[in-house]
Amino acid sequence: MLFLDIFFTIAHVVVITFNLCGWIWKKTRKAHLIVVMLTVASWLIIGIWKGIGYCFLTDWHWIVKEKLGETNLPSSFIKYAADNLSGHNFDAKLVDIITACVFIAIILVTVYVNFISKKKLIGDENIYY
Repeated sequence: MLFLDIFFTIAHVVVITFNLCGWIWKKTRKAHLIVVMLTVASWLIIGIWKGIGYCFLTDWHWIVKEKLGETNLPSSFIKYAADNLSGHNFDAKLVDIITACVFIAIILVTVYVNFISKKKLIGDENIYY
């Protein structure tokens, strides 16, 4: 079980980091768009039945954590990580609002770099100013 807890923690960190930064490099922009769309689908489409903001990765992770004896787990991995890294108990609604705002910005950025921008960004051969 401990292996699965570590695996899901790493998976969460990788997905969150990729959602935040994957748009930067030209080679990862399409993959970033797909991962962002999958995140939106989990949060909003599956969320219709499971609750808005539902994350299947968190759901599976929390099953493992509960088997390891953890209780009172928040609905969000981001809140869980923020609380554990800082030692502070952040307000869940505030974490959700910040997460949603950042994610909306990421959606706008990935749409821009994948469909709108003709300029080259970081990671491209030439940079236009």
